[in-house]
Amino acid sequence: MKRKVVITGIGIWSCLGTDIAAVCQSLREGRSGIGVEPERIGYGYQSSLTGIVPHPVLKGLLDRRLRVGLSEEAEYAYMASREALAMAGVDDAYLLANEVGVLFGNDSSAKAVVESANLMAEKRDSSLLGSGWIFQSMNSTVNMNLSTIFHLRGINFSVSAACASGSHAIGMGYLFIQHGLQDMVLCGGAQETNYYSMASFDALNAFSKRMDNPAAASRPFDRDRDGLVPSGGAAALLLEDYDHAVKRGATILAEVKGYGFSSNGGGISQASNDGSVIAMSRALDDAGLTPANIDYVNAHATSTSQGDASEALALDRLFHGEHAWISSTKSMTGHECWMAGASEAVYSLLMMQHNFVAPNINFENPDQYSAPLHIANHTIETPVHTVLSNSFGFGGTNSALVLSKIQ
Repeated sequence: MKRKVVITGIGIWSCLGTDIAAVCQSLREGRSGIGVEPERIGYGYQSSLTGIVPHPVLKGLLDRRLRVGLSEEAEYAYMASREALAMAGVDDAYLLANEVGVLFGNDSSAKAVVESANLMAEKRDSSLLGSGWIFQSMNSTVNMNLSTIFHLRGINFSVSAACASGSHAIGMGYLFIQHGLQDMVLCGGAQETNYYSMASFDALNAFSKRMDNPAAASRPFDRDRDGLVPSGGAAALLLEDYDHAVKRGATILAEVKGYGFSSNGGGISQASNDGSVIAMSRALDDAGLTPANIDYVNAHATSTSQGDASEALALDRLFHGEHAWISSTKSMTGHECWMAGASEAVYSLLMMQHNFVAPNINFENPDQYSAPLHIANHTIETPVHTVLSNSFGFGGTNSALVLSKIQ
């Protein structure tokens, strides 16, 4: 028998807020977290738009020995994980006495790499490089730091799968617990927000240039979009075996009902509505559900013409005539990249807990692909029992999660 996998804690550090309560309020109000960072233009970007994510102050929370190895995205992940573990009632004594795993999505750590390379180019002396830069510069920076700080002794690796990284990390955690290999896994996704990390993306001419109105810049599914907005932060979810959670008296937030995946096998940056349909269908089949059972779809839609159109075609194939509301929270957050699959799972859980569907803001004029979709362009007050959350990434990687209120 496969075990039931539940969520007992969530945490978030994003441009919508740096705790669950603030983020929930932003979602309900349809409040954008996007602004401008003028330094990007000076660095050579075409667009200065970005999600505005506060940097945490860790002095007083962690000693220097632990802080020195933390990359920017690992700092965000630490803050989100603290919140998730506290919500789940998991303290240091529990972590020292029990085996807990960690699986985080992360696909870059640019700042330490660029800064150390710049210093080497200038000084030609590796002895001047900080001792923590090696731990900050690896893609595994997040899980290696979290495992050290929180004494995590179970499964421990990074999921590196472009913009589906955070979603796949949750899917992997779900499988490890479902098959009895772990009782509890800290899962999530993290994304650095420094301007070093997104210059090559800006080079693709992929970013919106609506710098005179940042809140209106990210426009998933809208005919008048002109590109995505980069963003970041971190999100954490504590996944747990249902019986294990009940035994320790944990509050259960929701169940991970299904996980689906696929690969497009086409162009490295080419979206595929067939691949999207396969991932969504697998997630639904794994959950034992149909599109009629879904109340809300958190779309991947990033505010690019090709990606939005491909997903819109896929959503129309599966959800045409069904009651599920659809929105892309990236309209408020921008594209949180490696973090997005995890943060959007958290956003969906908040809607589920508080009985509303967050709006796809800036959706004013549908195009031929989005016109048939049941898109929420304002906050909908409605019970949300079951959600499907989509994440798709470069290289054709697709992930879909089904989350549901516990039965």
